[in-house]
Amino acid sequence: MNLNLIGKNALVGGSSKGIGLASAIELALLGANVTLVSRNTERLSEALNELDTSQGQQHDFLVTDFSDAADLHKKVHGLVSGKPIHILINNTGGPPGGPISAASGQAFLEAFNNHLICNHILMQLTTPGMKEAGFGRIINIISTSVKQPIEGLGVSNTIRGAVANWAKTLAGELGPHGITVNNVLPGSTMTGRLEEIANANAAKTGATSATVFENWKKEIPLRRIAEPSEVAAAVAFLASPAASYITGINLPVDGGRTKSL
Repeated sequence: MNLNLIGKNALVGGSSKGIGLASAIELALLGANVTLVSRNTERLSEALNELDTSQGQQHDFLVTDFSDAADLHKKVHGLVSGKPIHILINNTGGPPGGPISAASGQAFLEAFNNHLICNHILMQLTTPGMKEAGFGRIINIISTSVKQPIEGLGVSNTIRGAVANWAKTLAGELGPHGITVNNVLPGSTMTGRLEEIANANAAKTGATSATVFENWKKEIPLRRIAEPSEVAAAVAFLASPAASYITGINLPVDGGRTKSL
């Protein structure tokens, strides 16, 4: 199986921690040169030291906030002016939780900008280099809510679905250029985001966070919460040459929790 990414350049969003950082680590292990993207300079500097360089990889990072689309465009435009990006990992933190009936219009607009619009900007900036190389991978880390809405995440359910449909449309347009577009749908994964959701559920129900986690585990056939590295393994495979004939899919990495096919 060809998993070799030596000579390929990857841009990974939200990569100072969690699934983003785990994905960057896996891509580097396969030989890719990785550009980390996040808003926290200190965390990015620390994350950079976790990336493998044993195969001569050259890694760097960009400090930008996905709530500032103009700054994101400016900095990534500067990056791609100097080198092509072959692998784009779209990943950013989810919007605040809460019932959809109580969500403000502004909450939807902010989430749409942070996720779909920023993904679109990054796609438009990076695909020229992919087309020239005849090799491209766009992987969107979204959520199993694409297949089955998650209670209490009204805004997220809505925007994640929009991203999935954007990606499916894009897969059809970019396929003739040798560029694949796929979505990875993490289930419950041990990240700061999941801990926030558990704490919110605990506060609402009067249970402890530990009890919330145990109840979640009972809903998962594998009876455990995923590690970020397990989601990252799926991301790395889809980024590799071995996945060259896979495009336009939603891949749940959820321990079997999602009940739809």
